[in-house]
Amino acid sequence: MPSLNDIRSTFLNYFERNGHTVVDSSPLVPRNDPTLMFTNSGMVQFKNCFTGVETRDYTRATTSQKCVRAGGKHNDLDNVGYTARHHTFFEMLGNFSFGDYFKTEAIPYAWELITKDFDIDASRLLTTVYHTDDEAFEIWKKVGVPEDRIIRIATSDNFWQMGPTGPCGPCTEIFYDHGDHIWGGPPGSPEEDGDRFIEIWNVVFMQNEQFEDGTMRALDMQSIDTGMGLERIGALLQGKHDNYDTDLMRALIEASANATSQDPDGPGNVHHRVIADHLRSTSFLIADGVMPSNDGRGYVLRRIMRRAMRHAHLLGAKDPIMHRLVPALVQQMGEAYPELRRGQAMIEETLKLEETRFIQTLDRGLRLLDDELAKLPGDAALPGEAAFKLYDTYGFPLDLTQDALREKGRAVDTDGFDAAMAEQKAKARASWAGSGETKDAAIWFDIAEKHGATDFLGYETEVAEGQVVALIKDGAEVKQLGANEEGWMVVNQTPFYAESGGQVGDSGTILRAGGNGAVADTQKMPGGVFAHRVTPTEKPLSVGDPLELRVDHARRSAIRANHSATHLLHEALRETLGDHVAQRGSLNAADRLRFDFSHAKALSAEELAKVETDVNAFIRQNSPVETRIMTPDDARAIGAQALFGEKYGDEVRVVSMGRKATGKGHDGNTWSLELCGGTHVKQTGDIGLCVVLGDSASSAGVRRIEALTGQAALDHLVSQQQRLSAVAEVLKAQPAEVAERVKALVDERKAMQNELAQLRRELAMSGGGGAAAPASKDVNGVAFVAQVLSGVSGKDLPALIDEHKSRIGSGAVLLIADTGGKAAVAAGVTDDLKGSLSAVDLVKAAVEQLGGKGGGGRPDMAQGGAKDVANADAAIAAAEAVIAG
Repeated sequence: MPSLNDIRSTFLNYFERNGHTVVDSSPLVPRNDPTLMFTNSGMVQFKNCFTGVETRDYTRATTSQKCVRAGGKHNDLDNVGYTARHHTFFEMLGNFSFGDYFKTEAIPYAWELITKDFDIDASRLLTTVYHTDDEAFEIWKKVGVPEDRIIRIATSDNFWQMGPTGPCGPCTEIFYDHGDHIWGGPPGSPEEDGDRFIEIWNVVFMQNEQFEDGTMRALDMQSIDTGMGLERIGALLQGKHDNYDTDLMRALIEASANATSQDPDGPGNVHHRVIADHLRSTSFLIADGVMPSNDGRGYVLRRIMRRAMRHAHLLGAKDPIMHRLVPALVQQMGEAYPELRRGQAMIEETLKLEETRFIQTLDRGLRLLDDELAKLPGDAALPGEAAFKLYDTYGFPLDLTQDALREKGRAVDTDGFDAAMAEQKAKARASWAGSGETKDAAIWFDIAEKHGATDFLGYETEVAEGQVVALIKDGAEVKQLGANEEGWMVVNQTPFYAESGGQVGDSGTILRAGGNGAVADTQKMPGGVFAHRVTPTEKPLSVGDPLELRVDHARRSAIRANHSATHLLHEALRETLGDHVAQRGSLNAADRLRFDFSHAKALSAEELAKVETDVNAFIRQNSPVETRIMTPDDARAIGAQALFGEKYGDEVRVVSMGRKATGKGHDGNTWSLELCGGTHVKQTGDIGLCVVLGDSASSAGVRRIEALTGQAALDHLVSQQQRLSAVAEVLKAQPAEVAERVKALVDERKAMQNELAQLRRELAMSGGGGAAAPASKDVNGVAFVAQVLSGVSGKDLPALIDEHKSRIGSGAVLLIADTGGKAAVAAGVTDDLKGSLSAVDLVKAAVEQLGGKGGGGRPDMAQGGAKDVANADAAIAAAEAVIAG
């Protein structure tokens, strides 16, 4: 009996033998279709190939595409676990032709694979065609299908559309007849909803493109898009009538049973089925970068997670179990989808975190539900207000409440729920309006309320398609931005990072039919809205326009290199200076990084050199940069560093990089562990090189380091070497000797400066420099020396005051230095007089006459300054008046 892994390989190998390129599954978050919440079919990643917008180096492809249907038009969530074939996650096997082959080849390929490679009994198969498709009908006859087993269908069942717009066309389906012992009729019959005839493959003939206005045009090239659910064909080939009885799903069900100590086939079987299905969808979504949240894709993920967790609770699980099932999933699917192995740690931590939080509120929520039901007569629906209270207070999504009531044969008043939700939004808006935010922010609040938060895809990709949901110019919403007119653009999803956490916003381009545009900046606005400062070119940009957003790769690469280097720098500073070092701010731009940290004094040359050496050692280590999701408290408990004063939500991204070979590191042997929502390199080696430029004072008790990485660092070193060589040539020395020669010159210069200062003081004391020799004057019994000097600086005056005081033995001194038109003033009083006379009073009196204000110091020595030395005589007289009393 072939396993699902064997069946997947057989399918892909068959088409590879027939000239198809095996293409990896695309992510579950569509990067080329902003109209879809999740990838729901194999053709999504090829949409632009069908329309001719994109060409690749192959015209035939085959894939096993991971798909999720749990939101929007394609939503199977409510049926999962209760039917044989509904899933939130499934794999779609497919083969595709982009203008290469069409019906004549596609139908024989399908028939040969099914009847020969899969060895399915041809007599048990029947097919359908669109009612006007005579060509497909004749081809089926030609491969050997009897006319009475080719059914014409006149409905949309045989006309395939991915969504409301896009490539589409008639299709032909292949059904398997399980036998007359099972109720049901063939497709198109009144009994078609039965389980006797099961569709196993759909072949779509891509002939048309559907537009928003309902019109349709023929595509320039005819193409093929097929889809066969791996779970369905697997059940058939394994002799099962239920997808959940296949080997892969059975392994997950048994893992659930083991974790809950319950019989996999007992009364709780439906719970195991839900858990097995939801384990796959949640794990793959997390692996593709979706995180649980309160809106958008994250909200759908949270709904799926909490639904599975409630079923685990119904099985008696008191502790989180979902994360314990991830290894079983990785064992089953990790080889075909390596992203599961790469993301296993994050998947497990995210599931455990979410389930731990959910368990804390589940019992209270269910008790409230029971209390509310007890108040109701018979089978009356639960009031919407009560359902909203469960949602608002306990985090119960509406469909989780509906799922719980379904088992009791009850329903929810959804109109009442919607009314309660609307009332809450109105209150929140009124509260926000009075919060002191700027008036302009009201626009962003309106956009967030209308369209939700922007879905950020930039952790996983730098290119994605989005749809314009709002345009803002001059503080007001507009329907259109003219060509070459700058404004702000909001899209439903974006790969552009919005400025936050010290990392600058992304820039790049937008591409669209008939005209492109430049994105100069991206900012985060209220409500989680990302605003792109955009200038469209060639033609106006309108609300509703689909476009491709392309981040400036070189700039993003430089920014994330600087951001990752900042993390390494932070830890290197802590290692070198001590654990008191904490981040006080940062800038991670494309051309440089800046890091502010708590430290009381300048770093020595040796300390700076050690920090730089440590950072570069971990860059050369080239260890993976890993991201996990945790609560802020759990992150801090394992030593993760957080930004001082930053507000964190219930869940945070924890970024780790670098491995310590020996000794104790954060979280075991991790070198750097920080809470961070920014973008980072994949390996520390991607940073390339880090050069520390130096440190300076940022504010009291805060130092600032600036550094360069990558090419900028290399360019700096090259420039530095060139300057060094130039200096060496002037000094007639080898470059290696420059540092020693420069130090000798600096020391010599300092000695000469000290000697020169001493000569100036001696000259001043001897009466040189244009001044008369100083002599004391008796003022009210006090010897008073006053002198106006030139050629000396203000810092020379205290030493001169001390020499004068030494000469006169007892008395007061006032010196005024002419420093280029300005005045530096100093006064001194000998110790025997400072009880009755203060040098501070002498300085203040003199400075006032010179046009200055105040002065300060001690009773025996004081200093001050003024803008004009011209009134020096009046200043001396004012000091004499103070002494005279």
